[in-house]
Amino acid sequence: MEYHNPVLLKETVDGLNIKEDGIYVDVTFGGGGHSKEILKRLGEHGRLFAFDQDEDALKNTIDDSRFKLIHENFRYIKRFLKFYRVNKVDGILADFGVSSHQFDVAERGFSTRFEADLDMRMNQKNTLSAYNVINDYEEQKLKQVFWQYGELRAAPAMAKLIVEHRTTEKIVTSTQLKDVLKKFLPPKNENKVLAQIYQAIRIEVNQEIEALKEFLEQTPDLLNPGGRLSLISYHSLEDRLVKRFIRNGLFEGEPDRDVFGKFEVPLKKINCLMVPSKEEIKNNNRARSAKLRIAEKL
Repeated sequence: MEYHNPVLLKETVDGLNIKEDGIYVDVTFGGGGHSKEILKRLGEHGRLFAFDQDEDALKNTIDDSRFKLIHENFRYIKRFLKFYRVNKVDGILADFGVSSHQFDVAERGFSTRFEADLDMRMNQKNTLSAYNVINDYEEQKLKQVFWQYGELRAAPAMAKLIVEHRTTEKIVTSTQLKDVLKKFLPPKNENKVLAQIYQAIRIEVNQEIEALKEFLEQTPDLLNPGGRLSLISYHSLEDRLVKRFIRNGLFEGEPDRDVFGKFEVPLKKINCLMVPSKEEIKNNNRARSAKLRIAEKL
């Protein structure tokens, strides 16, 4: 299947500091680009597990005895690694967000470019879709989705307009949604605002923030001492959580300190924040908002 180039490929895999006989996990397999690079650096006794909840990604599986692709959400990483008798690993890679393939397949409903039914499910077996969010959520809950996940100032007015419209007609397609919200889409900012609206709905449909938190909380226990996390985020909501968790093991607030004002954290930051080069962005537009953070288990 057609999948675009993996983002920050060398930097992300370099960040894992791979040992030839180590055990590694790529929790966002997609087209397999990062996984293939990890396998190149592993010896014959190394192992790589990968996760992807999207059925389309299964068609990209790698024929290698050292590799196992698990068709599940990465929020269940501990449970499914334990099924394969793996309790500790030497590195975990994650490239969060929507894959280029998902954006490019019109009927999945992820892209603002296409006319499509409201869907946006990364796991197509899930019952909650974009259609349900837009047509079934109460006004207050819909406002919260737009405000919290899309950071849209007009969230209250958008939610009110959608609820009023659906009393006479269900909103089934992306075009209908755009028509309903057209007063909030000035020509000079239309694409930006649409992207925020779609991001908000997509995050809600796929429980992306909850899944990210659950995943991160499991990583310190999974990593061997000296094991690495290599994490790529694409928007501030994700990156803020990743940054805070690496810094103090929490998503909000501050950790408890001892009488000397010190506190223990499970991870330490490795290197500074990394972003793609101008050349990579030119060749791969998806890379333009990527941020890579690397951490090591203490």
